[in-house]
Amino acid sequence: MFITSPDLANEPGIRHAFFTREGGVSTGIFASLNGGMGSSDEAAAIAENRARMAAHLKVAPDHLISLYQVHSADVEVVTGPWPGDRPKADAMVSTAHGVALGVSSADCGPILFADSEARVIGAAHSGWKGAFTGVIAATVTAMEKLGARRERILAVLGPTISAQAYEVGPEFVERFKAANPTYARFFAASERPAHAMFDLPAFIGLRAQEAGIGRFVDLGLCTYGDEQRFFSYRRTTHRAEQDYGRLISAITLD
Repeated sequence: MFITSPDLANEPGIRHAFFTREGGVSTGIFASLNGGMGSSDEAAAIAENRARMAAHLKVAPDHLISLYQVHSADVEVVTGPWPGDRPKADAMVSTAHGVALGVSSADCGPILFADSEARVIGAAHSGWKGAFTGVIAATVTAMEKLGARRERILAVLGPTISAQAYEVGPEFVERFKAANPTYARFFAASERPAHAMFDLPAFIGLRAQEAGIGRFVDLGLCTYGDEQRFFSYRRTTHRAEQDYGRLISAITLD
């Protein structure tokens, strides 16, 4: 049902989980632990799945907090459940007890952050656009404002599409090279002419390093290649399926 990071597990006072697609009640293409509130899955099934995740994290069902993710670099500070609609943002930070910060993903990079000494946590959804535009640095800055120190922050990247499965077109490559010529190292030749394979996990790792994070850990899990455990937007697209489930990665103060 979930995967844990040994590094995060060793941080005192922190609970976390990178939930897989296993252990829920959803059926069909959403089978079975779909936590995506933006998916077309049955609302009751999503609610039950999220309640199971919340129970594992030892928070109330409505205290598993999620965002309306838009591939931005925007960060929200969480003190409790949202009073209204989910804000449009892609990262959260908190010092509050009894809430779990849960980002959804299905190929993009879910990153969980912790400064256990300062008791500050964070969670970010980082696809290529978020990583490119600075969601990681923005999350670290927001954590600092709550008392964290970036050199103490541990950031762990959960299940993410790997370079072996992420083919991109020439305009994608040029966008990165125009921003920084050294970014060329994150692309390898594809079998298709003018296309390339993009190493999103490695690029996220660079952005974490540039943000001055003390420790960055990549769990090395590919969403596309492991259908039994993970949902994948790209796999769904290749199969021309109508929708896809979302994985939840969450962190809370114990």
